[in-house]
This record gives sequence, structure tokens and C-alpha cells, in this order.
Amino acid sequence: MATLTQSPARTGPRSPARSSGAPPALRHLGPNWYAAVMGTAIVANAGATLPLRSAGLRGAYVAVWALSGVLLLVLLAARTVHWARHADQARRHLLDPAVAPFYGCLAMALLAVGGGTLAVGSDVLGERAAVAADAVLWCAGTATGLAAAAAVPYLMVARHRIEAGTASPVWLLPLVAPMVSAALGPALVPHLPAGQWQEAMVLACYALFGMSLLATLLVLPLVLARLIHHGPLPLALTPTLFLVLGPLGQSTTAVNNLADAAPGAVGAGYARAMSGFALLYGVPVMGFALLWLALATALVVRAFRRGMTFSMTWWGFTFPVGTCVTGAAGLARHTGLTAFTWLAVGLFAVLVAAWLVAGVRTALGLARGRLLMPPPATPAPAPAPASAPAPASAPLSGPRPARP
Repeated sequence: MATLTQSPARTGPRSPARSSGAPPALRHLGPNWYAAVMGTAIVANAGATLPLRSAGLRGAYVAVWALSGVLLLVLLAARTVHWARHADQARRHLLDPAVAPFYGCLAMALLAVGGGTLAVGSDVLGERAAVAADAVLWCAGTATGLAAAAAVPYLMVARHRIEAGTASPVWLLPLVAPMVSAALGPALVPHLPAGQWQEAMVLACYALFGMSLLATLLVLPLVLARLIHHGPLPLALTPTLFLVLGPLGQSTTAVNNLADAAPGAVGAGYARAMSGFALLYGVPVMGFALLWLALATALVVRAFRRGMTFSMTWWGFTFPVGTCVTGAAGLARHTGLTAFTWLAVGLFAVLVAAWLVAGVRTALGLARGRLLMPPPATPAPAPAPASAPAPASAPLSGPRPARP
């Protein structure tokens, strides 16, 4: 879900790559690359929720799901090599406030591929194997997401040096991971033993929903305040504005999926309440998601006009839009309104177009060796002449430049 561009670490000079036989390019492989897995898996997951039914479409969803699984395995292997051979750089990533939030992408990649395994992968693996694979990936993704949701904010408070006015939509990544668990967990409820197991799963997903929602409500005002007081994001980071759609669309998906799983898992009264909550929460949040989509699109168009070029941040156009597809499809199921169905289909068309563009540009960038290049080094300032007198005092910071 985004770059994305990795800023140089702030914890010391860069160490040279070790001559251990590992591919040098892996030194600069950051956790942001899991966004490509998420953006691919959501195409299959979102397509499976649409009312469009045909053997050709189903086969395409299965193929995209299989591709997301292959990408996940390749990236897990590459990141394992990265940690084993370039541990110093991996630690820099954790200590860099521009990179650390992307560790939430690992959790969401595991969850998205697991959800696709149960939604469409059962056509290939069979239901029993698909349920087992989804259960393993859901547990691993949920544990990883909870760790990221706690560890990244801790690092931001205790270790990172964050300047005022630098709030970023990227901060939402570790916080939205538990919401993905809440949205995909209900699919496992029918496969659990009746009674305590099913009820515990439903309520656990509601707890995951709550922790992600409240954390998002704390961070989102910071992002909006940064935009209002400091102007648009840098061109390369403008696509990350779409990340705000992630918790909005995913929370709408979660409440609708939980309403589907509630009958038989919880008492009839609670099930009716959950069904009502799915509409009372989902419809207003989807309305706000569409408002944010309009704002983010306008700022992206502005960035294009000012020369924005491709970077890995473009994967931010995929997964967040996909969550809005699944959210709109869930509202269509519970209301029966054709308007929500058409909204889901229209957003799915946007998702597919964004996925194709990001995928092709990523493949070309890898083939040309550009995407794994080290970030450009910042030139050191020239030393002052020895004869120049030192100033008696210097201000701590200069005046802020005027916003263009």
C-alpha cells in the first residue's frame, strides 16, 4: 500500500553491504513491498464478493489469487535473506519513522492471501485444505498485526524523532491490520465448533474492529491537520492519501461480514443488533469514504500535473480501493439496493485498472533495476573556510518558507 520511497536512516552512517554472497539489491528491499501482495490479493477477494458470476471471471480470480500466493512466498524468502544478511539495514528500517509503519503490510499480506485462499482458492485446493491454510494465515497475520499495532506506535514515541507537521497516512498501516483480521475472521466462524468457539471468534473480531477503529480515529485528524496547515504531500507520497480508504472500507466490510456470521454463533437478539449496526455504521462510513476518495483523487490529479512519476507508492491505489469494493458489496447484500451493487462494480473497475498499471510499472522497474536501487545520498555540506569567523550565536531554526 505504498512506498514507497524509503528515507535514509537517521541513526548513523550507512554501512557498506556485506560481501556474504547475498544479492546486493536485497539490502534495500523494505517491508513496503508487501503492498504488492496485498494489492494483488484484494483483486481476487473483492471480485469474489460481486454478484457477477461466470466461469471466466472465477478462473481469473483464482489465477490472481495464485499469483498473490507466489508473490507472498517470494517476498517472505527475500525478506528472510534481508534480515539474515543485512540485519543492520533491517534495524535502520525499524528505527526510521518513514519505513517502520510498513511492517503492518506484512500482516495484511498474510491475511489477504489467506482470505483469498478460502474465497476462491478452494476451487483448486479443496475446502478442507483451503480452510486449514486460511486458519494458519489468519492466525499468523493477526499475531503479526497485533505486534505491529503495538510496536510501531511504541517506536514512534520512544525511539523515533518525529517533527511537528509530518503526520502521514502511512501511520495508519500498522493500525488497520487488526481491522483486516476483523473483516476476514468471520469467514472461519462456520468452520469452528458450534457454541463457545464460534461466539468467541465473533466477539474477538469485534474487539479487533474496535482497537483498529479507535486508533484510526486518533490518527486521522493528525493527517487532515497536516494537509490543511502544511499543504499537499510531496509528489511521490501523494498516492498514500488513498491509504485513508483502508480503515474506512475495511471496517464497513468487517461489520457486514460479522453480521453474516452472527446468526447461530451468538444469541438471536445480538445477531439482530449486529445486522442493524452493519447498516447504521456502514452507510455513513462509506459516504465519508467516497468524500475522501474525491479529495484524494483531486490531489493525485494535481500531483500528476506537477510531474509525479511512478514509485511503489502507486500500490496505495489498490488495496484501499479494494476494501471499499468489499464494503459496498456487503451493504448491497444487507440492503438489497442495486445502487450499492453498481458502486461496488464501479470501484472494482477502478481497482483492476490501478492494479494493472502498478503491476506493469513495477515489473518494468524491476527489469530495469531501478526499484531496488539505494536511495540517493544527501551530499554533506561544504566545510566553512578556516578564516571565517564563527558566529556568536545561531538561531535554532530558520523562518519557514512560504507555501506555494
